[in-house]
Amino acid sequence: MLKTDKGTVLVNIGFGNVVSASHVVSVISPGSSPMRRLREEAASRGKLIDATEGRKTRAIIVMDSDHIVLSGLQVETITQRFSLEK
Repeated sequence: MLKTDKGTVLVNIGFGNVVSASHVVSVISPGSSPMRRLREEAASRGKLIDATEGRKTRAIIVMDSDHIVLSGLQVETITQRFSLEK
């Protein structure tokens, strides 16, 4: 967790990549078919951000801007980092 000068809380989602905690809607596991469709639809709309650094996708982060962010960290790891924010 990192706080910027303007008070925005940034959460590390792996490999030096961060997201704004206030804009995250959910962190979900990528294993199911609906999550695969969500990823494909976001890619076709140009709203997919791949932050896996070439590794296997282990978490999908849904943002309030309709962007989908892929992370190489486990869902549990990311949610622990969010809970440190409080």
